[in-house]
Amino acid sequence: MFIGYFTERPYQDQQSGYFGAAGRDITDLGLSNEAYDPRLGAELYNRYLDEKVYAEEMGFDGLMLNEHHSTPFCMGSVMNVEAAILARITKKAKIVLLGNVLPIWDDPMWLAEELAEIDMISRGRLVTGWVRGTGRESVAHNAQPPFNWERFQEAHDFIVKTWTTPGPFRWEGEHYHYRYVNPWARPYQQPHPPIWIPGVLSRNTVEWTAKHRYPYVMLATELEPTKKSYEYYAQVAKEHGYEAGSQHRGYLFKVHVDETEELAEAAGRKYIQGPSNPFLEGNQGNVRPFIQNLPGLTSRTNLLPTVSSFALASSRGRQQAHEQAKGQASGDEQDKGDFLGTYEEQTEKMSIISGTPKTVIPKVRHVLETLRPGSIFFWDGDGAMTHEDSMRSLRLMGEEVIPAVREIGKELDLQSPFEVDPATNKPVETGSQN
Repeated sequence: MFIGYFTERPYQDQQSGYFGAAGRDITDLGLSNEAYDPRLGAELYNRYLDEKVYAEEMGFDGLMLNEHHSTPFCMGSVMNVEAAILARITKKAKIVLLGNVLPIWDDPMWLAEELAEIDMISRGRLVTGWVRGTGRESVAHNAQPPFNWERFQEAHDFIVKTWTTPGPFRWEGEHYHYRYVNPWARPYQQPHPPIWIPGVLSRNTVEWTAKHRYPYVMLATELEPTKKSYEYYAQVAKEHGYEAGSQHRGYLFKVHVDETEELAEAAGRKYIQGPSNPFLEGNQGNVRPFIQNLPGLTSRTNLLPTVSSFALASSRGRQQAHEQAKGQASGDEQDKGDFLGTYEEQTEKMSIISGTPKTVIPKVRHVLETLRPGSIFFWDGDGAMTHEDSMRSLRLMGEEVIPAVREIGKELDLQSPFEVDPATNKPVETGSQN
């Protein structure tokens, strides 16, 4: 089993009351960067890097980074910079990028070179992942939504060819054109770093990922819909001549551990406070449905029935966003609770797991028994959680939770892509870079 650590790295301006006290609009793409304090940003970047170094010390196998743009809920707009720093200051943990937004790159060869350099600096610890991005990213980088899926696939094919085919060669595609492809930097891992694909709801992406035999990492989705997504992956896999196993399944979910149940609840409630993920917005802001659902960005007829804190484009999310927008337009006072329900509702259905090790471990076991993923990521330190909240949780995870989860993984025979190669379904040789 592979166990990773993740946080959105939110911009936590507590002095301003997370913007709300100042009367500012924190609605997605509605907050001017005039509110940004670079000195506070510097402290936060270094805080989150320190926490990831400590996560490695506490025994996490991987440090997951993600990328969002022009929003305070995630400071990772250039996560490859963070990855390059972690490549140098960490020693053992995999650096898992889930993921770079491929369609907004006008020069994917530059991305191929960046990732190759990170892989080399880390001496082969990069796990690269690519996403299509949301409407936010398309707007922020002037990317045309109708070409999002085409550009994603072509950029993927180009980067893989760049990493695996000796140059120079020429590339004449639909969206990318190169007269001369011969980047001097090549990945440390051969033929290339592992590729994992994160997602939530697109049948197209699940099908495409299964065809490529890449691990698919579900992002904070509810348990039953997640099972259905894995079942669809397995169905596609069987159609393409192989059996999908735990090495093809990854899962990100919110887990916070603390010294007492009282501390755990107080910290757990912070998931939906502050500039938290707008899909999980608590009482601080909203997404704009017309931004998240730009015409041509997502097929509305090819969605999996998956409910997620990332999945605003689901029918439920769209409807709630629509109703919320109507209420705001008419001036109605209403609860801005997140799309997944209140804190109590989310803990009830294990969208948030928070407690002492004694109460958290059985819940994690239930998740593992239900979904059987070979790779998991604990999403912690988010929303309004402080550095102290994060460090307490990381310490207790290292001391009690991670050892117990490893034993559960062995008991359930949950094998990661570093134990069973998802491309061949054969055991990975000891010492293999991939």
